[in-house]
Amino acid sequence: MEDEAIIALYFARDERAITETEQKYGSRCRKLGIRILGNPQDAEECCNDVWLKVWNTIPPQHPAHFSAYLVRLMRNAALNLYERLHAEKRGGTQTAVLLEELAECLAAPDDVEAEITEAETGEMLRAFLRNVPAEARNLFILRYVYMLPVKEIAERNQISVSKVKVTLYRTRQELKQYLGGEQI
Repeated sequence: MEDEAIIALYFARDERAITETEQKYGSRCRKLGIRILGNPQDAEECCNDVWLKVWNTIPPQHPAHFSAYLVRLMRNAALNLYERLHAEKRGGTQTAVLLEELAECLAAPDDVEAEITEAETGEMLRAFLRNVPAEARNLFILRYVYMLPVKEIAERNQISVSKVKVTLYRTRQELKQYLGGEQI
């Protein structure tokens, strides 16, 4: 079923909308959840939270890109659950590594002058990525939005692992500079 038809079911308050969403995007959302959380049960819990969130937000919202909307909701739900599960112990999981990689680019939460709202940061990030070469943008999105391991990104793009690492490092440095940070 096409995205517009699924969204129309939400607007009609037809419960088939959830079934169709699960059928079309459930696998993608669960895979993302598992990459972030490392646990299929936790990923399934997040998927259920996402389906409820979509039901409660459409209408009034009408996302232009339904799949991106779902991925964003799933990523946020999984990251929130990850934080709750690891509140006292920050381990060496894939998610912790990713958050550490990006931490150097974003403002420190205790720096009041540097603190920017989430929406403003998101818009600045989108503006930055529009001006990044396509390959670097693709690698950045695969790593920090879809949270794929570097090795998988390299395989998907048929490039070396070291090229992925170097490109991501340089893109993070450019992002830091773009956001007003100092280059390391």
